[in-house]
Amino acid sequence: MIPSLKFAPSILSADFTRLGTHIKEAESAGAAQIHIDVMDGRFVPNLTMGSVVIEAARRSTTLPLDVHLMIIEPDHLIPAFRRAGADIITVHLETCLHLHRTLSLIKNLGAKAGVAINPHTPASLLSEIIHMVDLVLVMTVNPGFGGQPFIHETLPKIKQVRALCEATGRAVDVSVDGGINADTIVDVTTAGANVLVVGSAVFSDKFSIQHGFDQLRGKLAGHIDG
Repeated sequence: MIPSLKFAPSILSADFTRLGTHIKEAESAGAAQIHIDVMDGRFVPNLTMGSVVIEAARRSTTLPLDVHLMIIEPDHLIPAFRRAGADIITVHLETCLHLHRTLSLIKNLGAKAGVAINPHTPASLLSEIIHMVDLVLVMTVNPGFGGQPFIHETLPKIKQVRALCEATGRAVDVSVDGGINADTIVDVTTAGANVLVVGSAVFSDKFSIQHGFDQLRGKLAGHIDG
């Protein structure tokens, strides 16, 4: 069971002086959910958004908020992110000492639970918890910064993750994050990804958000037609 294709624009690449406007434009252009990267400056070498930004995004849209926690010891902050409006909370396998407990916490708070894995992390490590998750996020760059080039060696792992999800008999989303653009979108969707986290491919000072979405859809349509 492969869920339908979804675009999840990452506000890490948005203009924060126009955040609400950019979110609304992305929604009008066809975004299915809004991706919010939370970084702690410890697990990754950058420090970004907290619950205040999630609250602002929640006021700007009715779309699901897909909150990606790139932080160590996430359990003590998860309730605050849920209260702020997170609908999907994704934690990194690499940061959770008791991953089963962390996923249970997310589910008990009424949010969908996701697990992210870095480029070097084997897909096989998901096998014991795959039945619990609603989403697996395959990092296709090393986390911490936007605008990085896509790591092509992650493509076989996307296929492996999709196979693990299929084996559950449930419609589990497979998300990809990092370097997703018109040059890589066909490869990742062919491999089995159905949630596409897009940053600079749609948020740019060179073209409109609608144009960015149209370019990505056109690439996919051309592949299908071909």
